[in-house]
Amino acid sequence: MDGNQKKIGARPRQLLSAFDGVFLMVGMVIGVGIFKAPSVVAANVSSGAEFLLAWLAGGAISLAGALVYAELSSRHADTGGEYAFLYRGLGRGTAFLFAWSRITVIQTGAIAAVAFVFGDYATQILPLGPNSAAIYAALGVIGLTALNLIGTPQTKSLQKVMETLLILGLVSVAIGGIAAGTGTGPAAQATLPAAASSGGSYGLAMIFVLLTYGGWNEAAYLGGEVRDPKRNMTRILVWGIVAVTALYMLVNIGYLVALGIGGMKESKAVAADVMRLIAGEKGAIILAVIVCVSAFTTMNAAIFTGARTSYAFGRDFSIFAHLGRWREAGSTPATALLWQGAVTLVLIAASALTPDGFSAMVAYTSPVFWIFFLLTGITLFMFRAKDTETSRPSFRVPGYPVVPVAFCAMCAYMLYSSVDFIRGPYGPSFGIAVLGGLAVMAAGLPLYFLSGRR
Repeated sequence: MDGNQKKIGARPRQLLSAFDGVFLMVGMVIGVGIFKAPSVVAANVSSGAEFLLAWLAGGAISLAGALVYAELSSRHADTGGEYAFLYRGLGRGTAFLFAWSRITVIQTGAIAAVAFVFGDYATQILPLGPNSAAIYAALGVIGLTALNLIGTPQTKSLQKVMETLLILGLVSVAIGGIAAGTGTGPAAQATLPAAASSGGSYGLAMIFVLLTYGGWNEAAYLGGEVRDPKRNMTRILVWGIVAVTALYMLVNIGYLVALGIGGMKESKAVAADVMRLIAGEKGAIILAVIVCVSAFTTMNAAIFTGARTSYAFGRDFSIFAHLGRWREAGSTPATALLWQGAVTLVLIAASALTPDGFSAMVAYTSPVFWIFFLLTGITLFMFRAKDTETSRPSFRVPGYPVVPVAFCAMCAYMLYSSVDFIRGPYGPSFGIAVLGGLAVMAAGLPLYFLSGRR
């Protein structure tokens, strides 16, 4: 990061086009949430229009964040993303704590959470016994880590194939839902009692909407491997959000037309119910395949970007120098990938002992994630305060300071909600998971001071 930054071995090569970046970003965002969250959102709004407005608002908020990240990426187009921004904006200590948290809580926990969803749906197709979901989750992490070790070109090619299948599957569900639901009874259920849309309930709806939009920030980790990054990173972030918002709106219109707002409220698995309406019970198997592709796509993208933070981390702190080695063959951060895979497998093993591995990992990661998301937004104000005529970036956030202030306010609200919401409905066991994630984050403090002495 600074002049004394260590240069260890080979360096990242700029192998990704803007189109590659958009594809990877869309894969980072479109995950299992779109199959689970809409029914919760529907239960907390009063009409179909309000339901769709919530999803449109989620896209607008995400776009505000993407604009903030576009300026940050324009200023510092490094492999390392938020780590690079925090390092330059808030110093070595904050960057160290973030990188430590990312490789032990945020990214590894997110990969494990999605791996459990992959395991749950793969079990619907071919069960492997009482621990089937955990076995599939572990196999998925091992297989995708191995693929990423082979090399970047092979990884991005698989990502394009899987993501194309996922998008086609989602579009098919949406169009099928619209066709099957047109003129039917459930679709006519346009409103629910007004009491359903209290401020607190709408806030709960937005929590699930924004969680479903989560992941777009991962595109910032591609900065060191994208051609002409100062121009293309802006394109990747903005067009990626626009594409995801358009797809989410289409899918949710399909859900709404097929089931109606009342039917969605009562549904436990809204996508499965739509597929049953379209294709009967065979639709459940079709949906399981679509969700498996979705989860696999998200895991692959998260594994790809997560190791890039560990690589940047290792270049700057000797205590983790082994992570900062870039393997020329395949152009991959090989050691960082192996570390990330090992930590993720430990989290999968621990979560397999809980009633719901997916929920345990969400509880474990969410508060820590939103702490650093907020701090990253604040770095933009730090950079702006130091700007000179020669240091201004090629892209600047329109509507400054309103847009970044709105983004930071959203982050603060989500931080509060991630603690308050998980503590209430999920009970003490997931409260322990929340505290566990915060404790692991705090464990990075003595490691930072140790690295300083070394």
